[in-house]
Amino acid sequence: MTDHREKSVRLFALREGLLAVHKALLAIARADYEAENGPVAGPGALLQLLIHDEHFAWLHALSELAARADELAEEDDIPDAEVSALARTATELLTPDEAGTGFPVRYFHALQTSPDVVMAHGAARRSIEALAAAPRSA
Repeated sequence: MTDHREKSVRLFALREGLLAVHKALLAIARADYEAENGPVAGPGALLQLLIHDEHFAWLHALSELAARADELAEEDDIPDAEVSALARTATELLTPDEAGTGFPVRYFHALQTSPDVVMAHGAARRSIEALAAAPRSA
């Protein structure tokens, strides 16, 4: 497998891992939202909330990172520096922090309460490690 192909495969795996975490976190955020505001009318309404409602804003960094992994995987030339930066950013984002604010503290609490988040986190961390170990261009 060529270095380019290997990096693309690992970037797509990272995207999938990040999306799995996003899906698990979205389920929690949706349940919290519905507990306060009543049921969401359907997938279209949920998408609009996800994009525009402050309750879901903390998930944006995760979806943006998954999109960047997807974009990078599609490029003809995948710079090693971009791969390294993406792996670092993903590692930082998926580092829970009980004493933090924003995403890190919410992520910490989600990991404490949801087996789905724990499973997705493990898979995402493995994909980050694989990406970090991706072959580098000579």
